[in-house]
Amino acid sequence: MQSERGRKFPEQFFFEHPHDKGSKISLKDFIELELPKILQLSSQQLKGAFKRGTIKFYSDYGLDAIQIRKSIGKIEAGTMICLGKSVEVIRGFPKIRRTLMLEPVLKKHFNSEIALEEKMNGYNVRIARVNNRIMAFTRGGFICPYTTKKANQLMDMEEFFNHHPQLIICGEMVGTDNPYVSQYYPEIGKLGFRIFDVREKLSNKPLPILEKRKLLEEYGLPPVRLLGIYDTHEAAGEILDIVRKLGEKDREGVVMKDPDMEIQPLKYTSSQAHASELEYAFSYPFDLGQAFFFSRVIREGFQSFEMDESDVEIKLRAKRMGESILYPMLETIRLIADDKVAAEDLVIEVDSPDEAEDFVRYLRSLGVIATVVEVKKGKAVIRRLHQSTSDKISNFLNGGLY
Repeated sequence: MQSERGRKFPEQFFFEHPHDKGSKISLKDFIELELPKILQLSSQQLKGAFKRGTIKFYSDYGLDAIQIRKSIGKIEAGTMICLGKSVEVIRGFPKIRRTLMLEPVLKKHFNSEIALEEKMNGYNVRIARVNNRIMAFTRGGFICPYTTKKANQLMDMEEFFNHHPQLIICGEMVGTDNPYVSQYYPEIGKLGFRIFDVREKLSNKPLPILEKRKLLEEYGLPPVRLLGIYDTHEAAGEILDIVRKLGEKDREGVVMKDPDMEIQPLKYTSSQAHASELEYAFSYPFDLGQAFFFSRVIREGFQSFEMDESDVEIKLRAKRMGESILYPMLETIRLIADDKVAAEDLVIEVDSPDEAEDFVRYLRSLGVIATVVEVKKGKAVIRRLHQSTSDKISNFLNGGLY
C-alpha cells in the first residue's frame, strides 16, 4: 500500500487504541479491525479502496491520518481519519449538485420552503480542532499551512471549539489575497472567511439554517449572507432576479437549502461567474480549458432560456461568453510566442521566507509546479507554472500538428 508521495503505509506505526485507553494499536490492525466499524463500511469495501489507491497515509504538519481520496460508499472524498490520543473523523464536504432549470427542480426537490444563501467565489475549507490544534483542511483533505494560519488570524475560534469540539466549521476563504481564487468583495478586501455550514465530525450532519446562524452570532463568527427564506412554489422567479442582480455586481450566485438541512442543497450561479471561470481557464487552455468549457456553456444556454431573454440580452450574453474564451487564450499565445511561459503569480502575506517555502512545498505535494519568486516587506510572490499550456502552444507555434 502506497501513500500519495510513494511511501508504504507504515505497518509499524502505533497509536492510542480508540477503545482501550492506555494500550496501543498498529495501523494495520486498526484498518482491518476498527476502521470498518467507525466508518460503517465493510472490510471488503476498504480492501478494494486500498487496492485502487483511494486510501492514503497522510503525515504532515504534525498530523498522522488516513486520507480518503475518492468517495467510498457514503463516505465522502476528502475525509480524514486523524490519529493520535483519540481517533477523530473529519468527513469530507458533500458535493453540491447544480440545477440548470430552477422552477421545475425546486418544486420537485424541496418541501415547503427554501433558504437562500449567497455562494461566494473562493475555496472550500473545513476547520476543526484535532489533537488540540485548530487546523484548516482543503476540499481534498490536505492541511493547508497558509489557510490554517490565516483562518486563525481572521477568526477567534478558541471558545467555539472549547464548547463544541465535535463540530466542524465549513466555509469559504475569499478576497484578493486568496492564493487559489482571487476575487474582490468590497466587504472583504484582501482576505476574509465566510461560514456556510456547521457540521458534526463523524456523522457530517449539518445544523439547521437558523440554529447555525444563532450559534455563529453567539461566538462572533462570520456567516455567508442569508438572502431570504422563500415559499418553494414562488422561489424560482425571486431567485432568478437575485442571481441576475448578483451577476451585475460580479458576484457568483446562490446556494438553495432546506431550512432544516434534511435535503441536499443545490447551487445556481450567474452568467458573469461563468464568464470569469472561462476567462481564467482559457488563459491556460491546455491545462484547464476542456474541463471548464462544456458545463459552463450548458449553464448559459439553460439560464438564458429560463430568464426568457430578449435578442439584445442574448447577444450580450454570447458576446461576454465568446470574449471570455478568445481574448485570454490569444493573450497567452502571444506570451508564448514572445518566449515567455504560461504562469500566474500568487501574492500572499508571510512572516518569513520559510513560510513562503512551506506553502510552495504544500503546493508541490498536490502536483502543482510552483516556486518562490521573491519575498519582500511581508509579501511573497509565488509563481505557478502551467506547463502543458506552455509546451503545447510552443509546439504548435513551431509547426507541430494538432
